[in-house]
Amino acid sequence: MNKSELIDAIAKKTEMTKAASQCALEAVIECITKALKKGDEVRLVGFGTFSVAKRAATTGRNPRTGEEIKIPASKQAKFKAGKELKDTVNGK
Repeated sequence: MNKSELIDAIAKKTEMTKAASQCALEAVIECITKALKKGDEVRLVGFGTFSVAKRAATTGRNPRTGEEIKIPASKQAKFKAGKELKDTVNGK
């Protein structure tokens, strides 16, 4: 399912217009993104938790030349599925 299909599904489920559904979805994504940017977690009980993980700087190798390269530290967005979501996906 892509974003436009999700918007269509939201519109159908909520009986909202597609434009209103798009605004609602974009607002949710924006709020989650802003919270993660600040370093906060977003917990949606039964669905899951969005969080930020820090990756330390490491050294790697260029696969073409074998030359050693430095990989800078970074932050990664993570999602951990909640119990209810896991159970639903697993048919429980």
